[in-house]
Amino acid sequence: MGDILQIISQLNFNWSIIESTAVFFSVLYVILAIKENVWCWGAAAISVILYIYICYSAQLYPETGLQFFYLLMAFYGYYQWNKNDNSLKIQQWTITKHLFILLLGALLTFLMGFYFSIYTNAAMPLVDSFTTVFSVFATYMVTKKVLGNWLYWIVIDAVSVYLYFSRDLHLTSLLFIVYTLIAIFGYFSWLKRNNELA
Repeated sequence: MGDILQIISQLNFNWSIIESTAVFFSVLYVILAIKENVWCWGAAAISVILYIYICYSAQLYPETGLQFFYLLMAFYGYYQWNKNDNSLKIQQWTITKHLFILLLGALLTFLMGFYFSIYTNAAMPLVDSFTTVFSVFATYMVTKKVLGNWLYWIVIDAVSVYLYFSRDLHLTSLLFIVYTLIAIFGYFSWLKRNNELA
């Protein structure tokens, strides 16, 4: 335990007000999403506007594009959850649908990673493409209240810890550790709620 504390104390954390604010609203978004509170989408919009700047500055171009997608999804998610407040319930997709997403996601990850590694100065193009592609699918699942979204987020968030840490975005890397834990909690929370409604 002493070795871990020593390693942490020697890290040079590079925190900024913009990144700190983005992290705050990102955590708020996930907490409100777990509670199925429609205002999670407002918190999401604020955080992604800030992350558009952060990711572009860090040369994480697929992630920058993803933030624009998140912004559109924040408006769509608000519309979906607000319009269907009483009728939109937690649902589960079939294994076949998830296998299709995994295969399509792997193909898109490879193609995007190849493009960004050849034609741009993108940092970590394959890892960045993986988190970007699967985040698109997982975000859409959140707007539809698909239970499996949390399982996708657990993997995406764990990979993102490494991605952001390698780009010296230490606070965001810590955020994704928290995200991973919250996604685990979110899965079991929605699973319990879904079982109670069944």
